[in-house]
Order: sequence, then structure tokens, then C-alpha cells
Amino acid sequence: MAQQRWFEDFAVGEVFRAPARTLTDAHFLFFAGLTGDNHPIHYDAEYAKQTAFGGRLAHGLLLSALTALGAGELSSQVEESMIGFLSQSARFLAPVFIGDTLRPELEVTEMILKEGRGVLKLAARLLNQHGATVLAGEHVYLIRARPR
Repeated sequence: MAQQRWFEDFAVGEVFRAPARTLTDAHFLFFAGLTGDNHPIHYDAEYAKQTAFGGRLAHGLLLSALTALGAGELSSQVEESMIGFLSQSARFLAPVFIGDTLRPELEVTEMILKEGRGVLKLAARLLNQHGATVLAGEHVYLIRARPR
């Protein structure tokens, strides 16, 4: 087990990264099957060619899911301190296609201590293989303070 982190162990500006992933046709199809989101922009190459994007686009919620705290190094560090995931938001800044490689990042932006626990706000980002930010958002977690 990784060394546990408590609310007080975080610092504004700290960045956590998850492994990069290259999206494949299988990711698109599995996500469509799981969610039922079968819009042709995600799976029909001929349809997608006729759109302004010129190709099949990744599902927005698939991209949001790639920013999950559990996908990176931080997950094992908050097994004891995590109380809950309070909210998540995302803005989609650029299209993502099959073959794009995405690197998730979470950056501590705000910490609010309240009676033995704290609200930890993290900027969530996905960067593509060119270093461009394709998703920007926020995750908010409730984390236990260090036990006395």
C-alpha cells in the first residue's frame, strides 16, 4: 500500500498525472455499448466524414472518465482518507479522435478545511499528444484530515 495522504498533506499547485492512453476503436465501441450513446459521430466513419470534424469523435463523457482520480498515482494514496467524490465539471476545448494519445492531469487549486475533513478542489485536464489541452474541468473531493 502506498503511503496514505490526508487533507493536510496536499498543497495548492501540486500536480498528479495518470498514464497516457491512446484511444482506439475498441474504446469508442465499448463506451457506446456501456452507455447506450450510439450517435453516429462516434461510430460511423462515413457519417462523421460529412461533419465539420471530418472524422469519428470521442464521447465527451469518455474523455471526462479518463480524468478519474482512480486512474493515476493518487488513488492508492487516498484509500484511507477519501470520504467522497462531490462533483465534476468539464469543458471540451478540442476534438479527440481515434489514435489520439491523452495524458490526464489533476492539479490542486483550492483546499477548504472543515471540522476534521476538507474539501479538495482539483483542476482536471487532458492533454493530447501535441501538448494541447482538449478538456479542462474540475473535480471536488471530501478528504479526511489526519487522525489525531
